[in-house]
Amino acid sequence: MIRFENVSVTYDGASEPTVHGVDLTIPEGELVLLAGPSGVGKSTLLGTVSGLVPHFTGGTLRGRVTVAGRDTRTHKPRELSDVVGTVGQDPLSHFVTDTVEEELAYGMESLGLAPEVMRRRVEETLDLLGLAALRDRPIATLSGGQQQRVAIGSVLTPHPRVLVLDEPTSALDPAAAEEVLAVLLRLVHDLGTTVLLAEHRLERVLQYADQVALLPSPGTPPLLGTPADMMAVSPVYPPVVALGRLAHWTPLPLTVRDARRRATDLRERLAVLTPTGVKPQAAPTTADTRTTPTAPATGTGPTAPATGTGPGPASTAGRATTAGPATATASATAARPTNATDPATGEDPASTASQAIAADPMTGPATAAAHPTGTTPVSADAPATPADPATPADPATPATPATPASEPTRAAAVPTTTADTTNAPGPASGGTPAAVTAAAADPASGGEAVEPAPSVIVSPSPAPATRPVAAPRWRLFGKLAGRGRDGSRARTPGQPPTPAPTDPAPPAAEIHALSVRRGHVQALRRIGLTLVAGETVALMGRNGAGKSTLLSTLVGLVEPSAGTVEVGGVTPHRTSPRDLVRRVGLVPQEPRDLLYADTVAGECAAADRDAQAEPGTCRALVSELLPGIADDVHPRDLSEGQRLTLALAVVLTARPPLLLLDEPTRGLDYAAKARLVAVLRELAAAGHAIVLATHDVELAAELAHRVVLLAEGEVIADGPTAEVVVSSPSFAPQVTKILAPQEWLTVAQVREALA
Repeated sequence: MIRFENVSVTYDGASEPTVHGVDLTIPEGELVLLAGPSGVGKSTLLGTVSGLVPHFTGGTLRGRVTVAGRDTRTHKPRELSDVVGTVGQDPLSHFVTDTVEEELAYGMESLGLAPEVMRRRVEETLDLLGLAALRDRPIATLSGGQQQRVAIGSVLTPHPRVLVLDEPTSALDPAAAEEVLAVLLRLVHDLGTTVLLAEHRLERVLQYADQVALLPSPGTPPLLGTPADMMAVSPVYPPVVALGRLAHWTPLPLTVRDARRRATDLRERLAVLTPTGVKPQAAPTTADTRTTPTAPATGTGPTAPATGTGPGPASTAGRATTAGPATATASATAARPTNATDPATGEDPASTASQAIAADPMTGPATAAAHPTGTTPVSADAPATPADPATPADPATPATPATPASEPTRAAAVPTTTADTTNAPGPASGGTPAAVTAAAADPASGGEAVEPAPSVIVSPSPAPATRPVAAPRWRLFGKLAGRGRDGSRARTPGQPPTPAPTDPAPPAAEIHALSVRRGHVQALRRIGLTLVAGETVALMGRNGAGKSTLLSTLVGLVEPSAGTVEVGGVTPHRTSPRDLVRRVGLVPQEPRDLLYADTVAGECAAADRDAQAEPGTCRALVSELLPGIADDVHPRDLSEGQRLTLALAVVLTARPPLLLLDEPTRGLDYAAKARLVAVLRELAAAGHAIVLATHDVELAAELAHRVVLLAEGEVIADGPTAEVVVSSPSFAPQVTKILAPQEWLTVAQVREALA
């Protein structure tokens, strides 16, 4: 059905081909998974099938690609539309109509199908993808996951013989992803449709694939074989395969069911290391002296993550109290918990958790990421010396007048055409620069082996009084474009920043009885949450549950219908962007909302100026999160995952005290996700509150202290990660399902316990 004959693609201005020497055949009626790290050319290879490469993208295609006997060099995309249906990484760029039903019918209308055929196929697709309740909804009001289902449905209705899908489940919740994949499998088995898809979340797709086409590195010809054979040599693989490698299972399991059948001996070995043998860590003390149990920080049990590889101590006290953790000293301003020394080892669990140990019996000796400053961490019981560079920055610590920071210049990005509105971050007020060390990615955790990245300073360095101030670059769009230019006087570099209060640090954000209505949809219903410094919270739930709306409310882009929201002591929707960006930053689902420069280097330079950071700070973050992005590349020429990485680096350059991320791992491979986890873990350790709206259950298991489940705009579960995800068949990670009823979350925890 699809034939690649020695295909190479070189884009204009590139010195090397993006894909090279592709020579393979994909038979009719098979589902083939295109796998490989970010940036190896998966999207380019998919584009050659639909004719978008090179007819739309430009560049030079050498060799030949034929689809159902048609040569894509001589047939333009419109001449292939009756044979090939394509869904790209960005659903928004796919839509041409206003409502769901119209979009599903548009492709058939273009092909001239009879109205009665169109009506029947629209109804079938609405039912198959669970879109019946959304048929009359404007596409702009849908969540990102709902939009992705509509995009997939719009290419299913014409019944093409070939489906080309780029990251089709990246924005879908686990249940919706299974539904979409089940539909694709039915088309393959019942109708003989050929499906070629690229996906980074291999744990979702691998079990359905007939074959895997593996692109191991840029410019390397792909390997084609069975999923088991390819996973044995692949640099990227899901947790179920990682666990199989760790346990030396042959052949490697591809499904949870296969792994459970082989895990009897492993469960017996881990039985003596159950949570009952873990020594708990003392909970943080709050202003009103109430305490809440936290997740253990040391030991080898499943709720005590492997050192540097799992979530740190859960700051669950924020849900029941109105103040952040108290200090280990009399000043009560640091974010470290009191009396947290392990009675058995005499070590500080919080400092121990900052060292990432990445030993794998399959790959060789351990590699360890150093303490953020390269020095030995101080004990939680010892007072921090002001001159000690190892002391993490604390947003609540009063800023020193000798190191002023200028007024931030990045303000909210507010697209008005979609439901997922965004906001760009600004620099954090106060605090000392803290180094971020990217821990080495553990192959056993479901990713490729990555060398530990050097420490990167992500705190903006205060500008000297004589340094010229860059002109503000306001990221404002749509109806709020005038906000922030209200004549309010900006603080100059010569002025000291406003001192932080000396009382115990307040919560990073407080939400009381919050309700939001968007048009005819009740998006949120009486939400009550408290977010504290140093806590990482995962917002989870099905598509349309209200996760993005909640994040938008925290950055002031959506006004509450009822209830109150406070972020850093202010009401977001009543606060000007230039003031709000010092308290909260948002990485949106659509990174294009934050990117407007012509090159990656220009974007990074602008981010450094806007955050008053040292030149090169943003560029170093980009290199750390996703190496290999050239300075002269235009952001629009990056893959979806690479654009997201660039937007994340722009936001992290300013180190906002409250960091919000909407689907942060969309388009990222396992190595890039491991680097992201390392950066976010260090930010949380330095006292930043982090909220992730995500469908990535593996990310939540790896990073989150706490999980909040939303359904129909309501909180239906709120608790420590292990308690919430273990009891959920939809949101449990693969390791939890394999080793149940024991409560293990990640391969890294298992590896550390067995060591």
